[in-house]
Parts: sequence; C-alpha cells; structure tokens
Amino acid sequence: MALDKQIADTEDAREIANMIAKARVAQAQIENYTQEQVDELIKAMVWSCCQPGVAEEIAQHTLDETQLGDYNGKFLKINTKTRAALMDIIDDISVGVIEEDTERNIIKIAKPVGVIGALSPSTNPEATPVIKGINAVKGRNAIIVAPHPRAKLTNKMIVDKMRAALEAMGAPADLVQAIELPSLEKTNELMKQCDLILATGGPAMVKSAYSSGTPALGVGAGNAVITVDETANLDEAAEKIRISKTLDLAASCSSDNSVIAVEAIYEQLLEKLIAQGGYLASEEDYRKIADVLWEDGALNTKAVVLKPQVLCELAGVDIPEDRLFIIMPETGTGPEHPYSGEKLSVIMAFYKVKDIDEAVALTNEIQAYQGMGHSCGIYSNNDEHILKLGMGTKTSRVMVNQPQAPSNSGNLWNGMRQTFSLGCGTWGGNSTNENINWKHLVNITWISKPLATPKVLPADEVLFGDVINKLK
Repeated sequence: MALDKQIADTEDAREIANMIAKARVAQAQIENYTQEQVDELIKAMVWSCCQPGVAEEIAQHTLDETQLGDYNGKFLKINTKTRAALMDIIDDISVGVIEEDTERNIIKIAKPVGVIGALSPSTNPEATPVIKGINAVKGRNAIIVAPHPRAKLTNKMIVDKMRAALEAMGAPADLVQAIELPSLEKTNELMKQCDLILATGGPAMVKSAYSSGTPALGVGAGNAVITVDETANLDEAAEKIRISKTLDLAASCSSDNSVIAVEAIYEQLLEKLIAQGGYLASEEDYRKIADVLWEDGALNTKAVVLKPQVLCELAGVDIPEDRLFIIMPETGTGPEHPYSGEKLSVIMAFYKVKDIDEAVALTNEIQAYQGMGHSCGIYSNNDEHILKLGMGTKTSRVMVNQPQAPSNSGNLWNGMRQTFSLGCGTWGGNSTNENINWKHLVNITWISKPLATPKVLPADEVLFGDVINKLK
C-alpha cells in the first residue's frame, strides 16, 4: 500500500512538473509583451467566457455539476462580475515603469512573478478562474488552476475557453492551465512547485498554502456581521440584506451571517425583513435546523447553499414556499450558539443590542469566534457610528449602506478592487488585508536616484521634542 502511494505521489509530481515546465515556456513568450498586448489578452480571456450564450452555458453547467447556489447567482458572476473585474484593471499600468515618486526620486518597475498556482473553490468556480487568470496575465504571469473536485468539469470548460482565446490572439495557450483530475496530492505538488500561491478555499487549504514553503497569498474565513442603527433607512436596509443573504443561496463568504439591530428599531426591522421574504424561526426550528446543518461541530456539506425549503425539509421544519431566507433569533456567541458562526446558508442570526457601542462589542465577540479580519457592514446615516464601527472592530472591510456579499469584493457602486480573494490581515492569518489583484502578483524593482537636495537631520530638540525632558 505504501509503495502504491509512493508511485502515485511520483506520478503526481511528474504531472505537475510537466505543467509547470509548459507554463514557464509560455510565460517567457509574453515576458516582453507591451501593455497593449497584455490588455488584449485579458480582454479576450474574459470575452471567451462572458459573451452572450456562453455565460448562460457556464452558469447552468456550474449549477448542474456542483449543485450549489442558484442559476441567477452563477450567471451574475460569470456575466457581470468578470466584466467588472476586467474594467477595474484594464487601465492600470502593469508593464514597465508603473510609478514615479518624484519626491523620493524613485522609479518602480513591475516584473512577472512567473507561474501562479491558484486554488479555486466549489462555491465560486465559475468566475474565480477567470478573475484570477486575468490578474495573473495582467502581470505577464502564467497560471495553473487547481479546482475543487466538485467543480473540476466547470473549471476545465472555463480554462479551455480562455486557452482558445489566447491562441486566437497569438499567445501560448499554456499561459492558463487546469488540473483536470484534481486531488489533494496534486494540489500540494502545485503549491510546492509554483512561484506564488493564490489560495481561495477552506481554512485547511489556505493553511496548507502557507505551510508549503512557497510564497502564498491566502484568504481568511468569512462571517460577515451587519449592524443596523436607529438612523438607517430601514426599507433600504431590509431590501439590501435580503439581496446579500440570498445571492447565490449564500455561497459567498461575504453573505450576511449575522444582523445586529439596535433595540429602538429592532421590531420595525424584523417586520421589514419578513416583508422581504424572511421566515422567522422558532425555538424548535433552531434545534432542528442546527442538527442538520452541523455534524460534529463542522458544517454538513450536504446541507449548505440550499434553498430554505430544501434545508428545512431535511430538518423536518415547515416553511412557506414563498420564503427566501431564514431569520434565526440568537442571543450569544461561540460553539454553544452555532448560528453565530459561518453558515454558508440562507440563514441570518438576528441580535438585539442597546446601541452602537454594544453593536461594536458584539461584532467583535462574534468574529472572535469565527471570521475575524474579514468584513462587517453597517446601515446608518450617522458618520460617528460608522467610524466607531470601523475603529472598534478588527476587520479589513466595512461596507456602508451596501449589500455586503456583492460589495466586499468590489462592485460598480463602490471603489473596492474587484476580486474573489479577500485578504483578512493577521487577524485572519493572512499576509494582507487587501482585495487581492494583479499588483500582488508582480515583483517590483525600485530604482533610486540621489535627491536633488539631500535630507538633513534636524537638531535633537526638534526631532525628539519634549521626550528629552521627560526622560531626564
């Protein structure tokens, strides 16, 4: 048995080494491409997947294969999100001199990393390869995508379309490759052999990426917490919470997992959420659904990203056919209050607090359990409250008066970078807080020239000020 595994491991290593070798040859062919040539390639890559007819095919294929999410969510991602991601980077300068800092007399030059190893999850397999692909090629890199086994056929379909587009543009197809029969061993080999890992997936896979010995950009776990204060437009808040909670049946890590309402508007907001299609769960529902949604403390993969009626049927709970999401009253945090954590389901925990200060404290408690560093949001027209939430929480993103799920990763109504890779900083065990894009996938050479007038150290009394006297 051990010998069989050793042979298999060797075969896996050889397969990945062959892919890496082809990727290096392809990457070398575009290393000296102009900005115009690079931008033509990424336009072709996106168009090959988002054009009318093809986007619909990919959306349906993704749903059929993964059985996760819904058609509208899949179509929105491949049709609209990929276009927005292209628009977001198309005017960026990524070739040659990308910045000149005249004050410091420094010139910055972008250079390719080489071969990117990209991990793609089962929850967003339709747009992730495209968005990671164009960001890699924008930096004149090659990329190899390791899909989740549940989405391997979708990944191959998308990568094949991008490869054909690259060839049609006169570029090597091997700039973009897919592991067609994925396995943990092959993914580990990819992470060992590539030049940089771009990891989107579960915590275990991200941890493996960081432990691989290869430089890695990983993402943290989501568990978005949304506050609604007494100054919010409650009709707008309820509608946008519904939009975010139901997008692709909550496949997004940015889906509203908990909503915190200040007591002054708690009942009003609850009424409006029910009017938006929410089902108010009972105490008995709490237990029944939890018994199905979690197994031994972990999410049951057979129960996540489902329509509420399907989930409730599994749990033996009656729910009207017109209900779109579940409102689960919650009072605490941690393992004894499972709904305070990530659910990957159209369920939002619903909390009541006295004021914004309690909302900030509760947000931190919830995310200390799961999701620290990822994101939170607020519906408010009070700038002091908005800033208080931003200052008081350990989070990388605060979405204000926006549906969380489609906003965290960038959208047409905000200035966030378009991505599906959300860094969560050291709070989430990541090396960056940013929305990861092509700028994270290049090396930078700094050219430093002498300043026209050298800097002069000020006198100690100026540099240290009153500290000198305080330390006597």
